[in-house]
Order: sequence, then C-alpha cells, then structure tokens
Amino acid sequence: MEQHESTTTGSAPEQVGLSFLTLAYSLREQVDHRMLATAGLSLSRTKVLQALAGRGALHQAELAASLGQAPRSVTQIVEGLERLGMVARSGDPEDRRRKTVSLTETGRTALAAAEEAGTHVLRQSFGMLEPQQLAVLDTLLAHLDVALTADKTG
Repeated sequence: MEQHESTTTGSAPEQVGLSFLTLAYSLREQVDHRMLATAGLSLSRTKVLQALAGRGALHQAELAASLGQAPRSVTQIVEGLERLGMVARSGDPEDRRRKTVSLTETGRTALAAAEEAGTHVLRQSFGMLEPQQLAVLDTLLAHLDVALTADKTG
C-alpha cells in the first residue's frame, strides 16, 4: 500500500481536516482501482448497482435522488451499465419519458465481485489498526458525521 506524507504538523482543526481529506481521497482511489481491476466497475457504478440491489427497480429520477446525484450524471452511468448488460431500462406505460432501471443477473454478479474487491482494500487498510484504535476512530467519525449533518440542517 502506498504511503503518503502526513499533511499535519500539529493538531489544528484545518490541518487534521486536510490530512483526513488526503487520506480519504487516497483510500477512495485504491477502492476504485481495485474494483475496476477486479470487477470492471468504478465505485460510482458500484453505488448505482448497490442502490438497485437494495431498493429494487427504480425510476431514474428516484435513483438519482437516492444517490444524491444530478439526474444527468446518473443517466450517463445507467447508459454505460445498460451497454454492459448490468441493468435493464424499461419505459413507464403512463409516462414515456420516465424510465425504470432494474438490476440484471450480470449486474448482480459484477456487484458481488466489486463489493468483495472494495471490502478487501478496506480490510487491508483498516486491519492495520488495533481493535481499540478502530473503536476510537469509529466514535470520532460518528461525532464528525453528527457535526457535519448539523451544519447542513442548521
């Protein structure tokens, strides 16, 4: 695993934040690379397949909303997945402009491989930590999540 220089020289919030962003970006790249190499799926495409696997067939607008992405971005991902046979799109009998997206067996197989690849990277990365360190990190991330959620709503 690649090592990165720490961007922190102290413990000021902005320094720790920059270090966190650098590490998060690096980890995301590693997960994405492993998923692409193993299953041929990017993390973005994997997230679309996960949403369909978890919620069933969805209209494209619902899919975009569930992912918090722009409908056009999701449409491009869905079109690529459809070309690969991983999803199927069908028209809505009441509104021809609406398309329903569903996961195919090919998509399920690729999703399982991508998730396994991503899990491998995460286990490898976080497996270096002691159980107590993992628990502390989990608590800290939960606190940060609460703070960030409060900033969005407040």
